[in-house]
Amino acid sequence: MRYYLDPLGCAKNQVDAETMMAFLKEASWVSVEDPVLAELIIINSCGFIEKAKQESINAVLEYRKTYPDKKIVLAGCLAQGYAQELAEALPEADLIFGNRDLAQITQAALQALTAPQTGASSRVLVPREIPETTLPSSGRRPLLSFPGSAYIKIAEGCDNHCTFCAIPRIRGTLRSRTLSQVVAECQELLDRGIKELCLIGQDLASYGTDKTGGESELPQLLEALSRLEGRFWVRLLYLHPDRFPLPILELIREDSRLLPYFDLPFQHGASKILRAMNRRGTGESYLALIHRIREQLPEAVIRSTFLTGFPGETEKDFQDLLAFQAQAQLDWVGCFTYSREEHTPAYSLKPRIPRGVAEARQELIETRQVPITERRLDRFLGRTLEALVEEAVPSGAGENAKVYLARLMCQAPEVDGLTFIRSDKFLIPGTFVRGRIFARQGFDLELCLEDG
Repeated sequence: MRYYLDPLGCAKNQVDAETMMAFLKEASWVSVEDPVLAELIIINSCGFIEKAKQESINAVLEYRKTYPDKKIVLAGCLAQGYAQELAEALPEADLIFGNRDLAQITQAALQALTAPQTGASSRVLVPREIPETTLPSSGRRPLLSFPGSAYIKIAEGCDNHCTFCAIPRIRGTLRSRTLSQVVAECQELLDRGIKELCLIGQDLASYGTDKTGGESELPQLLEALSRLEGRFWVRLLYLHPDRFPLPILELIREDSRLLPYFDLPFQHGASKILRAMNRRGTGESYLALIHRIREQLPEAVIRSTFLTGFPGETEKDFQDLLAFQAQAQLDWVGCFTYSREEHTPAYSLKPRIPRGVAEARQELIETRQVPITERRLDRFLGRTLEALVEEAVPSGAGENAKVYLARLMCQAPEVDGLTFIRSDKFLIPGTFVRGRIFARQGFDLELCLEDG
């Protein structure tokens, strides 16, 4: 039996997709890269914001139109959060499958292929119970990342309850994996040749607090990973700034393999808006955190996200955000407009900000960030650095000349810029090389290999 999986959404969704693929492989299903060859199409949906929801629904409609005779499973966050509604309103999907118990994907696949469709309820397989976070017994999930890089989900769910966020409803409360589970998976990935371990979760800073009563176990996890042998990177993705565990700074300073890269979603700089978002921090406390990080780790790279158009955001609040942006001088910033999500506390908040105003504010944030990011990248010019090679692309400059796409410590997968390497030598994707950064093109850098 053959299936095609379309992974939508974030890196956490990607790990879910990889885990489902591993369970299906154990049950003798075969993954194919072309839906034409599949009996079953699985769409691993995102349900975080309205735009992502619509993308997932459109994917179902498009697959149904293109492949009218194939079976379709809508899985993932959207399926988990709106199972019954989708079963009634989206007959194009043969089965709605949630993300609380991924081991049931094999049952879902067979049900989609064989079960008679007698009504909306028969097209739903969304377990509400939340089992321990586990992987298939083989422990060797396929990886959908570029060669050499892998995401490791260290926890599931979230207890922060930001008022704009539907994740606690979709993913549930925080459930952290044990230190031994995470370290064992990282060791296995290193044994497979992985060079970059990207730790992910809804909030890495909260890791372990569900087991300890409030104290983060992220420092202990990084200590354990530091004891592993070999040359590799550990990258931390998404740390809630209100819970930032300061002890990790010293650990990162002592081990160069623990990258000084911090993804801190500040969301805003106005205290009034931050309180309305159910955040404890202020613009001032966030600036102090940035200063503390850079003071201890001068090489630190900080990424963040801002949200414009949150209910009640006045022009003064937005000016506070612009002032925060100017003072913070962050390396990377993503900016999004507020999406009004059902079942979140912010859904009923007023006054609502017109979409056009929110989008104009977003555009101004993005415009002002360009020279900041470019200046931050310029500090790497002339330096000899390590890069992780991702893939080769056509160069158009002769038969032997190749252009390779790679990433430096300052560039996280998918979201930041890239580093270009021009070489007539063969570079193996998924391996490290060293070279001098000699130019910047927009948000991308260019590297010349040490040996030419």
